[in-house]
Amino acid sequence: MTTDSPVKMTHRQVLEALTGLLLGMFVSMIATTVVSTSMPVIVHDLGGDQAAYTWVITATLLTTAISTPIWGKLADLFNRKLLIQLAIVIFVGATAAAGFAQDTNTLIAFRAIQGIGGGGLAALSQVIMADIISPRERGRYMGLFGAVMAVATVGGPLLGGWITDAANWRWNFFVALPFAIAALIILQKTLHISTERTRKASIDYAGIVLLSTAVSLLLIWITNAGSTFDWWGIETILMVGGAVVATIVFIIVEIKVREPLIPLSLFRGRTFTLSVIASISIGVAMFGTSVYLAQYMQLSRGASPTEAGLMTLPMMAGLLISSMVVGQLVTRFGKWKGYLILGSVLLIAGSALLSTLHYDTDFVLVSLYMFLTGAGVGMTMQNLVLIVQNVAKPSEMGVASSGVTFFRSLGGTIGVSAMGAVLANSLTTLFSDGKERIGAAIAELGAKGADVAAQLSSGTIPEVRLLPEPVRSIIEDFYAQAISHAFLIGIPLAVISLIAILFLPNRPLTTMTTSERAQADAAGAASDTAPTGSPVDEAADVAIADATALSGAPTGTVNVVTGSNDDRR
Repeated sequence: MTTDSPVKMTHRQVLEALTGLLLGMFVSMIATTVVSTSMPVIVHDLGGDQAAYTWVITATLLTTAISTPIWGKLADLFNRKLLIQLAIVIFVGATAAAGFAQDTNTLIAFRAIQGIGGGGLAALSQVIMADIISPRERGRYMGLFGAVMAVATVGGPLLGGWITDAANWRWNFFVALPFAIAALIILQKTLHISTERTRKASIDYAGIVLLSTAVSLLLIWITNAGSTFDWWGIETILMVGGAVVATIVFIIVEIKVREPLIPLSLFRGRTFTLSVIASISIGVAMFGTSVYLAQYMQLSRGASPTEAGLMTLPMMAGLLISSMVVGQLVTRFGKWKGYLILGSVLLIAGSALLSTLHYDTDFVLVSLYMFLTGAGVGMTMQNLVLIVQNVAKPSEMGVASSGVTFFRSLGGTIGVSAMGAVLANSLTTLFSDGKERIGAAIAELGAKGADVAAQLSSGTIPEVRLLPEPVRSIIEDFYAQAISHAFLIGIPLAVISLIAILFLPNRPLTTMTTSERAQADAAGAASDTAPTGSPVDEAADVAIADATALSGAPTGTVNVVTGSNDDRR
């Protein structure tokens, strides 16, 4: 079977093709979630401080964001099956290597390589899904994706916490290896997609370098400003100025190059542009919240890594339940915009409530806040990619899908960096203002006080749950205040997301896969019927495909006058 056949795939054929893809997704998620709850312990054991903790997370997010559009472009030029297998090898190989790290710098380096593979898995899974499942039918299979997400997001932190408590955190990095081998074998046997590409391969190397430079300079500045150097100084001028110059040159290159990394024509359509704006804040909520909730549970609630995994379940439950239920509703009724609006409202509420956390906040309330945030992410995250794929040209499906994923990852990366900077600066202020309180508490400990004082002054993240009272309650309070301050960043971004979603064109979902739309597009071009509209939202192939599906006429005989259908709504 081939997914580019004009004959529609049966339900069984789709399930066979999805098997390896789902396992590849599971590899990506389990390798990430299994270390999430143990990260405070890992950074402590490697002698890292709060800045190192932030960079261990953002290194992966940074390279994921940068590599996502590159993989998306490659998906439009080369064999997608081979590319996703290569992404799995890179991802899992770097993950396993990270398990041997002896310091935070080595860990950060391998995590950065891990992100390159992660970008491929994020981009290619979306593109291949569009190859074999139409936007309207996607919800029918959301139960399978939900099950994979449930096992990885719920089981991963629990497994990682248990391994850390019972054995050693290094084993967390090796868990994904057998699943990766199985994924490679199953993908080879079950995924059959076309390897034919009509365009000559041309890689935008200048665009890759410029994009990497702009994003890296921006993140380094956000992470270190206010701690390593002043917010207003020569470093800020050089880094921010360099990022701006690189961005301007990148835009110029993308206009002139034959095969741009991110075609600027994508932004002519409102659906893509507004989805990108909305995705940025979704990334902050998705990545930033999960990262710093793990710290909150361990450093402000005294939880062990295993307990922290259990305590973050409400957020995962909100994400999984909402994504599965909404997916089914979208397939059944074909409506999507109301769910996106509701999701963005829940995201605003969850972000605002999380910014009120204290070390002694009733955990029932904390669970409610996490559930609302997770539900907001679940309703919006995948659906924003879905509606972009619904209107993208088949020939640009890779760059369109990866474009939204890229900006979501970029938003998450910048969000984690900004939240980490706020957290670190807040902690510095709180520890400075609370020196007398801490000194008095340490004095009460007698001989033990010297060891506690040495740990707190070392600069590394302390194991708060092992500190004696009353020092422990003071440090828990400081971390809770700092983390709640960091969550404030997500509120205005969530509001921007809601505004962008409100203005999204409410276009019906097509019932044709990318391959079927490409067939219809070719037939329509051969009949030399009507002029085309803009390259993305107003793609002629969507109009031809939908008209054909509704009329039942052969694709080669349908006359459709296309225009700015999307923007006219």
